Amino acid sequence: MSRKQLARSGGDLSRLGTDDTGATMLHLDMDSFFVSVELLSRPHLVGRPVIVGGRSGRGVVVSASYEAREFGVHAAMPMSRAMNLCPVAEVIPPSHGLYSSYSRQVFDLVARVTPDVRQVSVDEAYIDVSGAVRRLGSPVEITTQLRAQIQERTGLSASVGIAVSRVVAKLASTRAKPNGQLLVPAAATQEFLDPMPIEALPGVGEKTQEGFFRYGIRLIGDLAAVDEDWAARVFGAHGHQLWRAAHGQDSSGFDHQAKEHSISAENTFGEDIWDIAVLEHELLRLADKVAYRVRAEGKVVTSLGLKYRLGDFTTLSRSVTLSAPTDLAREMYEALRPALRKLREQRPQGVRLLGVRAAGLSDFAVTGRQATLDEPVHSGREAEVALDEVRRRFGSEAISQASLLRKRPEA
Repeated sequence: MSRKQLARSGGDLSRLGTDDTGATMLHLDMDSFFVSVELLSRPHLVGRPVIVGGRSGRGVVVSASYEAREFGVHAAMPMSRAMNLCPVAEVIPPSHGLYSSYSRQVFDLVARVTPDVRQVSVDEAYIDVSGAVRRLGSPVEITTQLRAQIQERTGLSASVGIAVSRVVAKLASTRAKPNGQLLVPAAATQEFLDPMPIEALPGVGEKTQEGFFRYGIRLIGDLAAVDEDWAARVFGAHGHQLWRAAHGQDSSGFDHQAKEHSISAENTFGEDIWDIAVLEHELLRLADKVAYRVRAEGKVVTSLGLKYRLGDFTTLSRSVTLSAPTDLAREMYEALRPALRKLREQRPQGVRLLGVRAAGLSDFAVTGRQATLDEPVHSGREAEVALDEVRRRFGSEAISQASLLRKRPEA
């Protein structure tokens, strides 16, 4: 690990020790994943500032190379701001299908280690290796082997934190970047956490940070030193959870989950949209995109979310619990359309972004899908499944529902 990484850690990590007994929770985080995938076919850009994202006026940064990050560029930043900070950066448009392909390769290798995985995004996961130690060796040995296998198979690098809990493993992987691994022995957990700034804890945003500052709590060690009941009384349930995190304790048990817990799609419009018909058309397109991915995973969903961002960046969300599980775009659209119309009535402003999220996923083979009483023999599901086959053979843009053939708003 470099001196720069050590400085970011808030302490001398070399003093932590090498005893990985009981440190069986790993946090795997691919290094600058989207950029790294793109650079596999562009080796001449390695070592240069590179940004993956949209170049339109409303484009945002999806990922930035470490060289671009030195200029202050980060994910979710407006592209215009990123280019002002780093005008020499090379901008690459996202290649969505490519990332999923490499993600599957990575997590196929993870699955060979253990099924006890919580994948939280295409490039990040928590891995409980307690059941693999007798078969594959110590947690450090497992981590070293896994990172080498990922590098060999994909050409990509991963950073991994090794600790007794998720929260500590995540903090460790951040300090192992890029292309490193960091063990935090059980006995050194508090020593590792104490010197870090309080905002390093997951879940501490600007408002929470300001609240802690008012009481002189600026380091994780400051929070760990206060009384647990005081933290809960002053900051509520969230304060109690953060107090536990400051002691390296997770707020809940590890739930074994090999697939992402939700599937989403969203679109940032090139200009604010005022027309409800255009918004409804976009809602159907996003529902179609999400439903296709849900069916590809062999899942059905029981709840949906709508993301609605106005031109002034005010972001509103609405959730809908379905009366029966579904994997159909039309049913997702019909469930969310009333929420969209109500938001439009309540906030008659231009819309910058629209998004759809499907959650409550379960296996189709186990849960199934309940047909409606008025559903014809040749159902809408047969039509959507037929579209899936064409998309798999000729690409996701090869065919669509007839009502989606109208040109959509530009991103």
